[in-house]
Amino acid sequence: MTEPKIFALRVTPNREDQVMDFLTSNVQKKKIEVYSIIRPHGLRGYIFVEAETITDAELAIQGIPYARGVLKTPVDYKEIEHMLEQVKKEISIKKNDIVEIISGPFKRENAKITRVDKVKEEVVVELLESAVPIPITLKMDAVKVIRREGEEAEENA
Repeated sequence: MTEPKIFALRVTPNREDQVMDFLTSNVQKKKIEVYSIIRPHGLRGYIFVEAETITDAELAIQGIPYARGVLKTPVDYKEIEHMLEQVKKEISIKKNDIVEIISGPFKRENAKITRVDKVKEEVVVELLESAVPIPITLKMDAVKVIRREGEEAEENA
């Protein structure tokens, strides 16, 4: 067994999450030798795959919409290390925090946390500007806390 290599996959920009979902199910169904799939923050149009060979990486994206191909030369871990962040970080989002949504269709909207699911790493929010409170479930990394519950300067209506 050789040392696994990291290959860069070209994908349609802003479709990285969809490609990752397709890729994950493809790898599991076909039992391809892919060990990890990495979507670095701040880099659009690319996903990194850790696989035994370039053939495994190419097999993994076969038939996947928005996947454009595999770059021929493997990427050195040192080249992408700065784009990665530790997954297991302390979850500091609490109920009633005021957050800004930083991705998705409600980007730049402010919302109030109504529920936190630490296991699924999801939060349920209600938009502050909305006339009718509608609960929206988002991934924790799609929001950033802008105000804590104790710091609120507004009346609780």
